Amino acid sequence: MAQQHLEPTDPTARAVSGDALAGYLRAQATEFLRALRLHRETGTAAGAAEESVDAARALRRSARRISGSLHTFRPLLEADWSEEIRPELAWLSGTLGLEHAYEARLQRLLLALHRLSGSTALPSQATSEVTTDRGNLTVGAAKAGALLDRQLTLARTRAHSTALQALGSSRFHAVADKVAVLASEVPLTAAAPTADLRPPAAAAEERLTDAIAALPLVTAGHPYNAEALVHGLSPDPSPHPQDGPWHQVRLLLRLHRYAREVLCGQGAPVDVRLLTAGQALNRHRDASEAAAAAAAAARTPRIAPATAYALGVLHADQRHEVEAARFAFQQAWQEQPLEAV
Repeated sequence: MAQQHLEPTDPTARAVSGDALAGYLRAQATEFLRALRLHRETGTAAGAAEESVDAARALRRSARRISGSLHTFRPLLEADWSEEIRPELAWLSGTLGLEHAYEARLQRLLLALHRLSGSTALPSQATSEVTTDRGNLTVGAAKAGALLDRQLTLARTRAHSTALQALGSSRFHAVADKVAVLASEVPLTAAAPTADLRPPAAAAEERLTDAIAALPLVTAGHPYNAEALVHGLSPDPSPHPQDGPWHQVRLLLRLHRYAREVLCGQGAPVDVRLLTAGQALNRHRDASEAAAAAAAAARTPRIAPATAYALGVLHADQRHEVEAARFAFQQAWQEQPLEAV
């Protein structure tokens, strides 16, 4: 696909100095510290589970933006400091996101089982009825749902414990201390304040467009991708080989978006095309991981044939969702740039 050329009215066409990067990093560090304070205040308060989840999400959001900006604009930052904190921020973001990922995956799979088994429950009703309204499910789907519930709930519980341990660890406190310093002092190189941020941002965009051009659309873009289904139910538990390039594009798109935030400012209008493409890639990731969870459950020893069959149908359904997300991404990316909103 052809690389999008910057229009004269695009804010990224104007020269932006390294001071903008310093301001962006300070703002993200401040958001990180604010979310951390909120998380600590709500973590011990009764009935504050939702606020605690929101605080953890804000922590992850700031950590991703700081880490992504350090990656894109690393020539303008002190190398030792940047290379030391960046993997720690990635560790923190990944650790805090696991619990929510398992919970969302379980809900996605149980709702899909309801839909595939002919449940009449509406999506909004199914969330509360998944564990109680088993009468609408076939025997195989009911047992498959129970198996997934046990496996993913256990994984979510372990992820929750891991996140709590991480937030109380010396490793996390070291990260928080570095971010606190970043909120007031950004370790730029001597030449950074007057350097133009556009070349590293353009390099991030070029890496994205190159990765999109190399996507395996010929083998992975068909409505029915038999190779994808066969691989997912094979004894090999390794990640699906077709999904890797798409996951990489998702990460590169995120880096490109963050680079635009640095250049344009966080109050700048949102690029609708990037937003829509990113949502499609998020759906791709969710469906891919849900399919892998269904396939892993199908490998459970000594399960009934009806249960294994229901899990196979569920796996195929989620792989079709993967293909639908890929198609949605292609449609969004090939659209002419829309006016920002």
